[in-house]
Amino acid sequence: MNHRPFTFPETNSTVLPSPTTFFSPNLLSSPLPTNSFFQNFTLKTGNQPEYIHPYLIKSSLSSLSISYPSLFSNPSFTYQIFNPDLTISVSNNPDPTRPHVISSFNDLSLTLDIQPNLRFFLVRGSPFITCQILQPLQLSISTVHAILDLAPNSSNTRFKIRLNNGQTWLLYSSSPINLTHNVSKIESLAFSGVIRIAVLPNSDSGSDFETILDRFSSCYPVSGRVEFTGPFSVEYKWEKKGWGDLLMLANPLHIRLIDNCNGSVSVLNNVKYESLDGELVGVVGDSWVLKPDPVSITWHSIKGVRNEGYSEIVEALVKDVSGLDSSAIETTSSYFYGKLVARAARFALIAEEIGYLEVIPKVGKYLKETIEPWLDGTFGSNGFLYDRVWGGLVTKQGATDTGADFGFGVYNDHHFHIGYFLYGIAVLAKIDPIWGLKYRPQAYSLMADFMTLGKGPNAKYTRLRCFDLWKLHSWASGLTEFTDGRNQESTSEAVNAYYSAALMGLAYGDAHLVALGSLLTSMEIHASQTWWHVKETDTIYAADFTRENRVVGVLWANKRDSGLWFAPAEWKECRLGIQVLPLLPITEPLFSDVEFARQLVEWTLPALEREGVGEGWKGFVYALQGVYDKDVALEKIRGLNGYDDGNSLSNLLWWIFSRGSCEEGASGHCWFGHYCH
Repeated sequence: MNHRPFTFPETNSTVLPSPTTFFSPNLLSSPLPTNSFFQNFTLKTGNQPEYIHPYLIKSSLSSLSISYPSLFSNPSFTYQIFNPDLTISVSNNPDPTRPHVISSFNDLSLTLDIQPNLRFFLVRGSPFITCQILQPLQLSISTVHAILDLAPNSSNTRFKIRLNNGQTWLLYSSSPINLTHNVSKIESLAFSGVIRIAVLPNSDSGSDFETILDRFSSCYPVSGRVEFTGPFSVEYKWEKKGWGDLLMLANPLHIRLIDNCNGSVSVLNNVKYESLDGELVGVVGDSWVLKPDPVSITWHSIKGVRNEGYSEIVEALVKDVSGLDSSAIETTSSYFYGKLVARAARFALIAEEIGYLEVIPKVGKYLKETIEPWLDGTFGSNGFLYDRVWGGLVTKQGATDTGADFGFGVYNDHHFHIGYFLYGIAVLAKIDPIWGLKYRPQAYSLMADFMTLGKGPNAKYTRLRCFDLWKLHSWASGLTEFTDGRNQESTSEAVNAYYSAALMGLAYGDAHLVALGSLLTSMEIHASQTWWHVKETDTIYAADFTRENRVVGVLWANKRDSGLWFAPAEWKECRLGIQVLPLLPITEPLFSDVEFARQLVEWTLPALEREGVGEGWKGFVYALQGVYDKDVALEKIRGLNGYDDGNSLSNLLWWIFSRGSCEEGASGHCWFGHYCH
């Protein structure tokens, strides 16, 4: 059998930006990140800020500006305000308009070179900004505030900078540095070496905090990577220089998942920085091990379908399957087409689960007719093509139109679109293994677009295109510049992508793919529950935003929005639905908190009284209602006269009749008892 990797036909996109402006030439021979935490630094003039916790960082005109942002919040949105608190540059720069260069990057870090000869090690979660001055230069550190005081220590290696906005910053240097200042600028004599700058947060610990920063100022990280060390385990490893122990900051999800059984890290609960993502807490250690909750990847429902539902499901299934007709599909969109593929694949698995196998051959025929043209390039008006410049898939329509396929051609929503196709491929490979073997090369190439782990010039695709290994969730937006950085709307479609990749691993007997897909699924679920699901008692977001919102609409790196890309905030049924669809066995652990499901549904139900609410969106509301009140939900589902294009009556009935008694249990959590290894 031929095991050579398959590559989709190459295309020369007319809409993609060139990466040559900002990436070092030695990086251009390898696939490049398209959905990363530093993506703004690679687009247009590269001067939009990025949130590299705990600072907003902006590079512009051969300078780097640092902001310890303040938070603005109202009931509709919450975001961090960028003010250039300190701006570092070279005095008397002969060429102040040269763009920055990304000389290296890794999972948790970015090295940014600013001419002439400033190298910034931007490592996520570092309370210090670290700059290496590669040859003797006169530095300029300016501010939009007024400098009230610049106080050196006796050796001129530590300076305390007080500003009139109430901020205090500490500057450390690897050797003595001579600094002078006026009201808005600090300047140095010629200096080479390393400087580190950290804000002193407004903290109850006062001088103790200052002492802690002093203690850890001499050890600095230059890069950070993530290693996949075992089932449901990842390890953060930092390359460090200097001496002493390494102090980093952890977000709330890190704190929940850090495994410290061997005492390799110390959590400093008195070191806290404010953040849109919740308090960032100090952690001392060269590496951290994170262990998300295990999640099993199953084809069928977790607790099984109740017998009393069989006849009603069979009746719906026969009707739904009889309506499958590939020749009647009008859409050429990779997103909507993928949803139709996955919708049909559900019929095969539901039929298999309840033992009504008669419909499976027709489903299999439909899946072949719909999937094969996208894998073998015969679809005609659209299809997957390979872009060698950035190293990834685009669509035929997206290669000439940034708006086609929801921006797939500029690396938007890849995991959403491909995830639906992978679900269909996994199911078809399961029910027809011979077909699965025939199309395995194409299937794996499609999957690898967002699931590749390897790096370097031999890789076809960038590493984990959409997944952010520091935030532990995906970003959907690709090569489009946004003031607030990357964003993602639908967590459930992201969960579906990694779940479907794991199912494909099951279908092909690929334990590695199952393990990676399961791990990413688990982390995406954790992040969804941490930052998208807003419980009434949550304290991560400001009280006014929490009071009015049970779910975030669009989550940005630097903003939380109640509105959606396609609907206003008042359309709460859409906000709920886009965090539920597609309805699958994996939906159960995603909404394992039954009390939250109740809060979300009760918050949403009044919106259904609005005129013109789509039946498809109602279906997802009623499905979630079925988690805690399946009888009422069932009656509402029976009364629907339409369904989302990726959903069906068969699927809704399967969901309701597979809700067990656990949902009514006192604990309100089903995941661990029924879903984990």
